[in-house]
Amino acid sequence: MSEFKFPFAVGASINRPPMFGGLNYAFWKIRMNFFMESIDMGIWDVVVNGYFVPVQVVKDETVKNPWSEWSDSEKKKAQYDSLAKNIITSALNMDEFFGMSQCNSAKEMWEMLEVTHEGTDDVKRARKHTLIQEYELFRMQPEETIAYVQIQFTHIINHPLVQNDEKNTLY
Repeated sequence: MSEFKFPFAVGASINRPPMFGGLNYAFWKIRMNFFMESIDMGIWDVVVNGYFVPVQVVKDETVKNPWSEWSDSEKKKAQYDSLAKNIITSALNMDEFFGMSQCNSAKEMWEMLEVTHEGTDDVKRARKHTLIQEYELFRMQPEETIAYVQIQFTHIINHPLVQNDEKNTLY
């Protein structure tokens, strides 16, 4: 009987962020998105769009409101960045953590992780072309089982680079 190995720690929890140690970034990234959204959609929003700072316009100039003048809802929105940073850093091993510890916002941490583990847009484009080539050359070999071939094919078509494409197609 073959043993199935999960790409995440045994005992994964809905109460703890999924751990990341440098491997399976695409899988971890999706799970972190779900984890943060399950706590509060505002947490994921701050990761994608940046933190919230209440401002006011004074003499045609935008100035940050003093903390003492923030409303309760503004304070809650501002707290999302701290929550997101805590979740992200709690999910990282020591090596990954030290790479992110210099970042000032959750968005900055997330973008640094993306560039580190997915690469720049040029690298992503090259990886996507490699996936397209794998798709075009995909053939079942005589010694392979249908189940094995299905897993390989599913990996190619469900790859995050393919799924995140605007057209959602290989071409």
